[in-house]
Amino acid sequence: MQTIRIKAAPADTGQQAGQGAEKGPQPVQDLLPLLAGAAVAVGGVGAVLALVDLGSPLRAPFTLFFLLAAPGAAIGTALRALTPWGRAVVAVSGALAVNLLVAQGMLALHVWSMRGGVVAVAALSSLIALPSAARRLRHRGAKRWTC
Repeated sequence: MQTIRIKAAPADTGQQAGQGAEKGPQPVQDLLPLLAGAAVAVGGVGAVLALVDLGSPLRAPFTLFFLLAAPGAAIGTALRALTPWGRAVVAVSGALAVNLLVAQGMLALHVWSMRGGVVAVAALSSLIALPSAARRLRHRGAKRWTC
């Protein structure tokens, strides 16, 4: 079986005809970590609101965001070799599949609860993300010791 590796495009130096060496601001690249942090915060607040069972008007949308974003992010992290659009499509459809399977399993076993569903989705998302995190740590440790 052959492994397909995708090389990243070389970074733009910012120098074009008639421009100096100064580099302009890159607003999109600067906003990505901020948006990722905001998404993690919203998902975490949604999980906490669902588990604590607070009567807040933000509980439903934040919990729904957590239920879609947690498995989607785990699946997207595990599929780094795909193109960004392909990874997004697989992550969204995989997140929906995880949520539907958890709901169907809990209904079939007659143990449906909102807290249980949030915990089950969080556990499955952690299990999906665990191999890619372990692989990343293993590669980082190997690079550190071989230098």
